Formats: sequence, C-alpha cells, structure tokens
Amino acid sequence: MKAWFEMDLWKRVMIGLVLGTLIGVGFRYGLSEETASQAGQYFKPFGDLFLNLIRMLVVPLIFLTLVSGVLAMGDPKKLGSLGGRAIAVYMLTTLVAVTIGLIIGTILQPGAGFDVGTVSQDDIEATRQRLESGGAMETAGVFEQIMRTVLAIVPTNPVDAMARGDVLPVIFFAIMFGIGILLAGDAGKPVADVFNSGAEAILKLTLLVMEVAPFGVLALMAWVMADYGFAVVAALGMMTLSVYLACALHMLITHGFLIKVIGRLPLIPFYRGATDAQMVAFSTSSSSATLPVTMSVAQKNLGIGKPVASSVLPLGATINMDGTALYQGLIALFAAQALGLDVTFGTYITVAVMATLVSIGTAGIPSVSLFLATTTLGVIGATPEQMLLILAPLFAFDRLLDMMRTMTNITGDLAVSTLVAKWENEFDEEVFRAEDRY
Repeated sequence: MKAWFEMDLWKRVMIGLVLGTLIGVGFRYGLSEETASQAGQYFKPFGDLFLNLIRMLVVPLIFLTLVSGVLAMGDPKKLGSLGGRAIAVYMLTTLVAVTIGLIIGTILQPGAGFDVGTVSQDDIEATRQRLESGGAMETAGVFEQIMRTVLAIVPTNPVDAMARGDVLPVIFFAIMFGIGILLAGDAGKPVADVFNSGAEAILKLTLLVMEVAPFGVLALMAWVMADYGFAVVAALGMMTLSVYLACALHMLITHGFLIKVIGRLPLIPFYRGATDAQMVAFSTSSSSATLPVTMSVAQKNLGIGKPVASSVLPLGATINMDGTALYQGLIALFAAQALGLDVTFGTYITVAVMATLVSIGTAGIPSVSLFLATTTLGVIGATPEQMLLILAPLFAFDRLLDMMRTMTNITGDLAVSTLVAKWENEFDEEVFRAEDRY
C-alpha cells in the first residue's frame, strides 16, 4: 500500500484506466451483450460515487479560491488585465480548434461512407425526445443565444446559482465579492482571512478526494467499455478517427505553440504536469467535474500562481471548449457529406464562427456537444428531420468521443493559464521545470 500511495497520481490513474478498459472489454466480448451490460452496471455506482465526490467540490472550490485569488491580487485593476488576456486567448484557441476540425473533416471525409438509411426509427425518436427535453430544438437566433448567455452571467440569486451549479454566475459573484472585500480595506480583513483559510482547506480536501481517482476511473471505464465496446467505433470509424486525430493535433500544435513559442517554455514539463487532469478528464467526460484536479495540478505541477489558477481555470472550464467547438465543425461536415449537402467556402466560415460562439458558456457535462449541434447543423441547411438522422447514431457512442474532447478542453485551460500566469508574473518556473516530482 505504501508503494501505491508513493506512486505519482497520474500513473495510478493510468493503471486504473487501463485495468477498467480491460475489465470492460473482457465483459463485452467474453459474455453475451445483455450480461456484459448488466456486469458493467455493477461498476457504474462506484464511478458515479467518484463523480459525486469531485462535483461536490466544484462550487465551493470556485467560490473560495476565486475570492481568495482576487484578494491575492491586491488591486482590482489587475483582474481586468488578467481576465481580458485570458478571454482573448481562449477565443483564439477555440477558433483555431474549429478550423482544425474542418480541415480534418475535409481531408478524411468521415461522413462520405455513412448510410443514413441504416438509422432506426426508434433511435430517431429517442434522439428527438432527448433534444426536445434539453431545449435543443428551439429556433432561437444567434443574437438571442448570445444575449441569453450574457444575461445568465449576472445571478439574481447567488445562492440559487450555487445550488444549481451554474458556474458563470458563481464566478461573477465571487469576483464582485472579492472586489468588495478589497474596497472595504481594514474592515474587510477578517473576512479575507476566512476566505484565504477556506481556500487552503478546500484545496487540501481536493487532494484527499484525488486519492480515490484511480478507483473511480477504473469503475467508469469498466462500465463504459462493458456497455459500448468497440462495435460502435467500427460503425462510425472514420468519425472516431477524425475526432481523435483533430484533438491530438490541436493539443500538440496549438497548445504546444502557446507554451513553446509564445511562453518560451519546454513542452515536456507542461504535458507531464497536466497528465493527472488529462486522465481524469478523459475518464469523466466533464470539464466541470475535472476542475478540482485541474486547479490542483496547475499550482502543484505547473507553478501557476493562485490568482491565475483560481480565476482563469474556472473561467476556462465554462467558456473554453476547444474540443466542443472542434467537434461542431466535424459534425457539420459529417452531416453535409452523409446527406449530400453542398458546402461552400462561405459555409466553412459561418460554421467556424457559429461553432466558436455556441461553445462559449457551454455546460461542462457529458454529451453537451450534441445538444449544441442543432444550431451548427442549421448553418449547413439541414432540416430538423435530417438533424435527427445525423445525431441519432452519434448519441449512441458519444461517450467515447466526449472523453477525448474533454481532455482537449482541459489541456487548453492549463495551456492558457500557464501563458497568462507568465504574462502576469504569477508563475513559478522552478516548479514548472522540477524533475523530482516524476
């Protein structure tokens, strides 16, 4: 047991991921499909328990650390500089992600060999119910969607926003509350001490919860692979290849460019330091659920200062959805190729802009990309009936694609945070380059 806990967390998580995959695959191909699915269900509660533990931390972690981070800045003006830079880079990387998705989709043609006639009526009806229950079939305009997001940032009831786990309103209120404490001067110092102590306590609790991550990841992977296996990948193999290749290229080229060229930092320490968060993101398929781990590795492994980690990372978990935006572009081309719709250069531009916009403020929960896809598919001229034909098969195995998209989102959050931390002199390069952690 001592050797296990002395091992780096990312190595333990990787062991859990591999073992979970092997167990799930063993169930899937060693038993009947129904029995394998039932066996996978025995693992699911343990995976859900792990997700509940880290989701439990999200709101208090964001609120406490963000208020503490604002206090650590000492000057509200610095927050404007930090936030402005972070949002600008987030928007840029998201646009680049969509572009990479469109390029890969054009080259590999993932929808060219897909026969929409094979989609069953039951799957179509199930997809229609999912989309309607999530409000995804509404025909709101782009401006209306943007204004809804903007208005939702300011909470009418901060406590209610916290109870519902709405991250953007919590971020806004935490920033305003932190500014209020700073402006209160000496009268606000007792409150500041409480929040600084609370932030330290919640980070320690995060580290404690992370000790069960390998077992949670094992349970989640065993459930997913027992339930889905690799058969669905064969049905949409080119789409799977396109998503994984595009995401890998984005993490290596775009995020690598931010670190190596703009930040003038070595790449290996960055990717090595981000591994814990990447593995948890891959297994949970949720940016929000991974946030506690992301904030922990940012400070512990990458040397990102608390003011940046506590503000830029929660913001990124909400507005920086590189993997989601990339997937929107791929879905648009997949649909156009499968349905035989014409795609002009102007359509490419419109899809890129639309995918970037709809990904902003997206909830960091599994499969949210498919709910957003109705807007993107509308750009290429797909009818509601055609949208159902495209989204029905994608819903069947979106979990396997969502794992890679979420890992891409988290990597982008950490890359931008590292860059902003260096710009803002909130970066410890010795921690970033340290070898003794590994």
